[in-house]
Amino acid sequence: MKPFQFKEFAVHQDKTAMKVGTDAVLLGAWCNLGEFPDTILDVGSGTGVISLMLAQRSDAMTIDAVELDGDAYEQTVENFEQSDWGDRLFCYNASFVEFAEEMSEDEEEYDIIVSNPPFYTDNYETEDVARNKARFTSSLSFEELLKGVSEILSEYGKFSTIIPFKEEKNFIELAKKYNLYLNRVCRVKGTPTTEIKRSLLELSFAETPIQEEELIIETKRHQYTDAYINLTKDFYLKM
Repeated sequence: MKPFQFKEFAVHQDKTAMKVGTDAVLLGAWCNLGEFPDTILDVGSGTGVISLMLAQRSDAMTIDAVELDGDAYEQTVENFEQSDWGDRLFCYNASFVEFAEEMSEDEEEYDIIVSNPPFYTDNYETEDVARNKARFTSSLSFEELLKGVSEILSEYGKFSTIIPFKEEKNFIELAKKYNLYLNRVCRVKGTPTTEIKRSLLELSFAETPIQEEELIIETKRHQYTDAYINLTKDFYLKM
């Protein structure tokens, strides 16, 4: 399998169950990096694509990733080492629950946390164990994700994620339990006539007026909207 070539880096994806997808690229491009973050964390790195996008977008000296699956961890490390930013990127092979506990005990914090978390809370799992781990909340529940984030996000830090639109309301309510509040939301549609599929969310410990927007990816097959092109043009070769 050929690597996925972006403008400033390549992503090898032959070892991991989850390939580079639109969700990851949307999150990596959309998430707010605030004022010169020092420390960034990518929860569930997969191929490492989001971490690499954030390395391209920022001068943060520490960009950590955490990945439970052994093959995905190896793939992330390989992609980090082959990029121009290998000295700033590091991946831990651990569960996020254990990672957050350990970092919290050491009083380590992150200014920016991003996660393209496992989806499909429905009881629908495939025969492919690695793909299940990557795609299903049984390997990392939204509750575990939010609890962990609340333990290691800095006081003025930002947490950004992408989830199915149908999960948005429950996720926002659950976040309040951990004193995390919605600041921005972008609801994503494939085309003008299709239903909203994804919600990009930005949360923090501060309650602010919520900024809401909608993003449509295509007007028709491979006819991308100006908004989508503007969001992703620094990364995709053909944008």
